[in-house]
Amino acid sequence: MVAQPGCMSNTSRPLAVLTSLFFLWGFITVLNDVLVPHWKDLFDLTHAQSLLVQFCFFGAYFIGSLIYYLISVSSGDPIARMGYKRGLMLGLGISAVGCALFAPASLMNSYAAHLVALFVLGLGFTVLQIAANPFVAIIGEPERASSRLNLAQAFNSLGTTLAPLIGGWLIFDQADPAAAVRIPYLGLASILALIAVVVWATPLPEPVLEQGAVRGRAFQFPQLRWGMVAIFCYVGAEVAIGSLFIAFTGLESVLGLSEDAAKHYLSLYWGGAMAGRFLGAVALNDRLSVAQRLRSMGLIGAGMFVLLLALNGGSMEALTNYWPMALWIALNIGVLLLAGPRPGKAMALFAGAAMVLLAGVIMGQGQLALWSIVAIGLFNSILWSNIFTLSIDGLGESTAQGSSLLVMMIVGGALIPPVQGAIIDLVGVQKYTTMGFHISFLLPMACYAYLVWYGLRGSSHSTSA
Repeated sequence: MVAQPGCMSNTSRPLAVLTSLFFLWGFITVLNDVLVPHWKDLFDLTHAQSLLVQFCFFGAYFIGSLIYYLISVSSGDPIARMGYKRGLMLGLGISAVGCALFAPASLMNSYAAHLVALFVLGLGFTVLQIAANPFVAIIGEPERASSRLNLAQAFNSLGTTLAPLIGGWLIFDQADPAAAVRIPYLGLASILALIAVVVWATPLPEPVLEQGAVRGRAFQFPQLRWGMVAIFCYVGAEVAIGSLFIAFTGLESVLGLSEDAAKHYLSLYWGGAMAGRFLGAVALNDRLSVAQRLRSMGLIGAGMFVLLLALNGGSMEALTNYWPMALWIALNIGVLLLAGPRPGKAMALFAGAAMVLLAGVIMGQGQLALWSIVAIGLFNSILWSNIFTLSIDGLGESTAQGSSLLVMMIVGGALIPPVQGAIIDLVGVQKYTTMGFHISFLLPMACYAYLVWYGLRGSSHSTSA
């Protein structure tokens, strides 16, 4: 499936529609980080049991993508048959049903029923991911695919930044903990249904399908196979860190923050990903000179810092608490300038920076440990977009099938967080679990080590096809 020259020259409107989807699924996905501590207390769960939230949600990505892949190799690519627009509508419809299922689950006061609702929601997001990510990549010039996808992902991160703040208020501050999720998720179901109507009413250009190219042969491309492992590692590490963020910052060895105070730093973690993606969209645009990139990134970085302060209080107290974020944003800009408009090099440098920060999480205490874990969000920022575009580059008619294989590996978000939770439970079997928490972050560190290799070597475009 390829875009013909000139067939999608006006990409502004479809890109605007797609970015709204990226925003919403980012918002809903990070609500899981609020649900983990909420349900842990409500249902009296262990760390490993509470992280079944991520297992069910991201496990749905694996099941849904596996089904999609099997269909594509046996009877043809579903997106090729139904089109991207209908694929987006189908994903939105399934997601709306998943959100609506939170109402009966809360009435039953059943953890298992909530997990079923999350699984259905994850199936819907699977279809959205399969359709939306390659659509953004192929509707314009190939050499700027990473820049476009970083821009779309930046709006995804805006949703992830707002989710801890809004979700924390909606869920943590309710008088009846058992019913706290009912109204918010019914509201989200309505919004998803409304966006499905908007997508239906919006003209979206469809890539031209090459004759006879419907089944694809994506798995024959080495850059895609290694990219699948990279997606597994990236999503697993990012989700594990986000899921344990509130509990980690509540440790006495860190700052002993309350859930209400920790949600603001969690917002900065996800807000850092937003800032880094807006910056990355500029840094990876090879049409701009170094001076233009530096000027634009300086303005964006300053704007992002002001926005994050505003979202987290906007007062002198907020500035006093969160001023280190400005230094981390400046460092992020420096690394982007060092990498230049080269997605592989940028990815390796960012993953390496995340490893250094995780060393601070593992060995540090107090403010060092706190800001080390917060700053990881900035260096997570461009990883998804760069992995995705590097993996599908050169796949041609196999692009949609390759996308399904990449989305399948989002299952890393289902498997790595429970394993990290189990490490905490295993090492911290005594009264104090601080040691288990710190040591457990060796797992995401290993994930980032693989991403360094993929950015430098594994994303090579050699093919055995």
